[in-house]
Amino acid sequence: MTLHVVQFSGGIGSFCAAVRVAEKHGTDQLVLLIANTRREDADLWRFADDTSRLLGVPLTVVSDAQRRNPGQVFRDKRFLGNDRLAPCTRALKQVPCRRWMTEHTDPADTIVYIGIENAKRDRARIPAIARNWKPWRVQFPLCAKREPARTKDQLLDEARALGIEPPRLYALGFAHNNCGGVCVRAGQKQWKHLLDVLPDRYAEAEAEEEALRDLLGDVTILRERRKGISYPLTLAELRRRHHASTAVPAPNASQRAA
Repeated sequence: MTLHVVQFSGGIGSFCAAVRVAEKHGTDQLVLLIANTRREDADLWRFADDTSRLLGVPLTVVSDAQRRNPGQVFRDKRFLGNDRLAPCTRALKQVPCRRWMTEHTDPADTIVYIGIENAKRDRARIPAIARNWKPWRVQFPLCAKREPARTKDQLLDEARALGIEPPRLYALGFAHNNCGGVCVRAGQKQWKHLLDVLPDRYAEAEAEEEALRDLLGDVTILRERRKGISYPLTLAELRRRHHASTAVPAPNASQRAA
């Protein structure tokens, strides 16, 4: 019998993919494979447990052999992840999942399912993802020909209709439910949003970046362009600029008199 392995990230896309696979193939040969990066928001695991109960399928949790989090990977690799290259993804997600697949499945009768959403930017990733998963066959349930394109809000409503409350990061304004909102692949917009809504988490990331800068030199997660030239942008500097831009100006003398 064919084994159906959903790469379950804890995001809404992989949730909806899992539901579609269960509806089409049943759950007797369904696996929910999830990697623990040790940086997830706690509510991701609540959502994952709710999904497991809904489908009647236990979570299959894998992790890095050294039980590292992203910061520890950066230190070991002597490389600070950024929006162009994030070694944490490979070390904490791809390698553990592939190791489990190698040990527990036969590519000849196993299908891997990826829950990327049916948007042009996401569909463009399909060839590379399929190539990287060889020799396993890969399918993308939300991008199937007969699958209508749905917005993220519509996918979130699907979960609610099934009695599952979506992960709280979506309600907090994050586009994804990965790494507790602290993703090195995010841009300045998400980092400023993290600073606004989860300042303690931003402070931890800033401290981690500073420690890695002490170790590795002038490296940063973010960069900015000025006159066509790229420069490092620290989280500390981004914080200072963001607070300055959002500060309420003090009233002038005439306003105080009024």
